[in-house]
Amino acid sequence: MTAPLSLDSYRMLGRSGLKVSPLCLGTMTFGETWGAEEAESRRIFDAYVDRGGNFIDTAGYYAQGRSEELTGKFAAAKRDRLVLSTKYSLPTGKGDPNAAGNSRKSMVRSVEDSLRRLRTDHIDLLFLHVWDDTTPADEILRGFDDLVRQGKILYIGISDTPAWQVARLQTIAELRGWTQLAALQVEYSLLQRTTERDLLPAAKALGLGVMPWSPLASGLLSGKYATGAQAPADPDGGRGPMLNAVGRVNPATVAVADAVKAVASGIGASSAQVALAWTLVDPVVTAPVIGARTLRQFEDNVGALDLVLNAEHLAALDNASRIELGFPHDFLQYDFVVAGLAGYASVRPRG
Repeated sequence: MTAPLSLDSYRMLGRSGLKVSPLCLGTMTFGETWGAEEAESRRIFDAYVDRGGNFIDTAGYYAQGRSEELTGKFAAAKRDRLVLSTKYSLPTGKGDPNAAGNSRKSMVRSVEDSLRRLRTDHIDLLFLHVWDDTTPADEILRGFDDLVRQGKILYIGISDTPAWQVARLQTIAELRGWTQLAALQVEYSLLQRTTERDLLPAAKALGLGVMPWSPLASGLLSGKYATGAQAPADPDGGRGPMLNAVGRVNPATVAVADAVKAVASGIGASSAQVALAWTLVDPVVTAPVIGARTLRQFEDNVGALDLVLNAEHLAALDNASRIELGFPHDFLQYDFVVAGLAGYASVRPRG
């Protein structure tokens, strides 16, 4: 990110014609079951849209459909200017195997339910939520394409899927003249950089706009887990007990949290703002998905758009969180390999 942004600094989503805000409002926290009660959810939604935000992400699975219901209710009066994104694959109930997974039956049923809950006649962007590794690729793609031709969905995306499968689906769609993927949702943060190995390069090569989810690593990068942070109960709720129970609060994560806090302190920002601003640096990233349980959290997150991280900041964050790319990526970067592939001549790389 080379200059401050705002929610109405719209970006193209991948190589599609869709224009979206640089931060996507995730509504997984909408609904009393999983997060904010209706009144607070409404305040968050209105604050986002009133600032020019147009990109809303939900899923039928979130809060067993309650998130979609509230999103549809809040969006009703502003539907035409909003980009509504939802997902299929995970169920809202138990006991029916065909109401879950990636099959055409699951897809069609989920879309019909989502249209009803969202109070709309079309979904702007439909994601396959989680790869099930059983449904044939052509069944998924033809199901997407049929729904696009029917006007029930406009664009398609994929989430939580191996990079080789993403590439395979995009290639099949292109060769068969079916609707191609426009977006990719992946977990990506300073504490989850393994997506840099294959998923982010695949998205760049295939023309997919990346939407990082959990850019604050479930709150680990919010500042609450840095050395010396206050330990009292979070007035906004939180996942502290769960994160400690599964071992995610450890010396390695605290070291990264400390690096984020150091940069934040140096520029007068919050840790959350720095962590979010970092995800926006890579040009392949279109819009991180932000979620908030309170308006205060939302306001703090949006402040990330005002930050410009310089080379020193980026180097400090990279040094604290860098991962090994592994084979073949490390091998392909060896000097003798790079020089040999150019015939030991001077060749300027593309772009």
